[in-house]
Amino acid sequence: MATKAIGTPEQLRDPNYTPPMHQAIPLGIQHVLAMFVANVTPAIIIAGAAGFGYGSNSPDFPQMIYLIQISMFFAGITTLIQTIGIGPVGARLPVVMGTSFAFIPVMVPIVAGKGVDAMAALTGGVMIGGMFHAILGLFIGRIRFALPPLVTGLVVLLIGLSLVRVGIQYAAGGVAAIGTPEYGSLQNWTVAVIVVLSTLFFKFFVSGIMSISAILVGLLIGYLVALPLGMVDFNSVATAAVFSIPDPLHFGVEFSAGAIIGISLMAFVSAVETVGDVTGILKAGAGRDATDDEIRGATFADGLGTAFAGLFGSLPNTSFSQNVGLIAMTGVMSRHVVTIGAVFLILCGLFPKLGAIISTVPIEVLGGSVIVMFGMIAAAGVSILSDVDWNRRNMVIFGLALSLGLGLQLEPAALAKLPTTIQVLLTSGLLPAALIAIVMNLLVPHELRDEATEEISGGMAGKRVKN
Repeated sequence: MATKAIGTPEQLRDPNYTPPMHQAIPLGIQHVLAMFVANVTPAIIIAGAAGFGYGSNSPDFPQMIYLIQISMFFAGITTLIQTIGIGPVGARLPVVMGTSFAFIPVMVPIVAGKGVDAMAALTGGVMIGGMFHAILGLFIGRIRFALPPLVTGLVVLLIGLSLVRVGIQYAAGGVAAIGTPEYGSLQNWTVAVIVVLSTLFFKFFVSGIMSISAILVGLLIGYLVALPLGMVDFNSVATAAVFSIPDPLHFGVEFSAGAIIGISLMAFVSAVETVGDVTGILKAGAGRDATDDEIRGATFADGLGTAFAGLFGSLPNTSFSQNVGLIAMTGVMSRHVVTIGAVFLILCGLFPKLGAIISTVPIEVLGGSVIVMFGMIAAAGVSILSDVDWNRRNMVIFGLALSLGLGLQLEPAALAKLPTTIQVLLTSGLLPAALIAIVMNLLVPHELRDEATEEISGGMAGKRVKN
C-alpha cells in the first residue's frame, strides 16, 4: 500500500502519529488479514488433538467454536495492551499479538485424545505460565546471552518440524479419517494442493495486499473449490449464538505440573521472540534500537495478556513476526493503526457465528494452508542458524540436541515407563532440545581446540609455502 499521502517521513516514523481515518482503518484491517489465519489455526489444532475438533454432529463441537472465538477476542485484547499500554505494561508500539504456534508441541501431549476435560489442565498451565512470562520482563535483557542463534534457531526449526506432520494429516483428511477410505483420497489431496499453489501464486506473482494476505486468499480459493464437492458443513453456523461474551474458567481449571512447567519453559523462548519482534519493528519503521522500557513493557504485556487469556480458556499469546514485515513494507509505525486492527479482532471475537463460519473450512483446505505456514517456520529456523559459526563445538551441541529432541518426539513410547509429567515434558521434543542446547552452550568452552580444523588449515598453509 502506498504511503505518500499518509504523512511526512517524520510522522510515519512516529508511533504516536495517527493517519487520517480513511487511511488508518484499511491499514489496521490489513494487519488483521496478515495474521488472521495463523491466529485461529492453533485453536483448531488443539481441539482436533483433544478430540473435539471437526465434526459438527459431536456434542463437544461448540467448544471448538468457543476456542476460535476467544482466539480472536484475546488477540485483540492483548494487542490493545501492547499498543495503548497500562502503566509499565505494554510497549506502546505497533505490536500485533495472537495465538502462538510455538506452544503447540508442548500443549498437544497435555490434551491428546483426552477430550474437553483436558482443557482444564491447559487453562491452569496457561495462567501460571503467563505469570512466569510476565516475571521474565524484569530481567529479560540480562538473559538474552543464553539464547544465541544456535539455540533459538534450533528451537524454531524444531517447532516447524514438529508441526509438519499435522499439516500432512490435515491435507489427507484429518486424524479422525485415518483408517477410512477417505483418508489420503485424491479429492482431499487435490483440494489441499490447490490451496498450496494458490498461496504461492499470490505470494510471488501478485503485489500489494493480495500478496500480503496470500495464505488467506489461498484458503478462500480452496474453500470455493471444496464447496461444490460437498466438503463444507454449515450445520454449526445455524446453531451458533449471534453474540456471546467469553466466560471465565470456561473449561474449569486444573494445575498440572507437566502443563505448568512445559508452558513456562516455552514462555522463555516466546519472550525472546518478542524481543526480536520489537527490535525488528523499531529498526524497520523508526530506524532506531528498542529501549529497555519498550522491551520490558512488551514482555510484561506478553505474559499478563497470556495469563488473562488463559483465565477464559484461551491459548498462549505472543507477538506476530509477520506483522513486522508488514510495517517494513508500509513504512507506517503508528501504534494507533494497529489499535484499530485490535478493535476489529475484539468485535470478531464477540460473535460466535463468525467462529462457526471459520469452522466450516474443510480440514483438507486448512491442511494446504498449514503445510505452507509450518514449512515457513522451519525455514525461519534454518535462516537463524545461518548466522551460526559451524565449528566442531557448535555442530556437536546442535547434533545432540536435535537428535534427542526430534527422536523423543517421533518415538514417545520410549518414555512409557516414566511418570506422566516427565513424559509430557520430554515428548514435546522442544524442551529437551532447548535445555540441552542452552546448558551445553553455557558450559562447553568456546576456546576448545578444533584439531580437525587446525589440521586442515595447517595442511593448506603448507601447500601455500611449497607453492
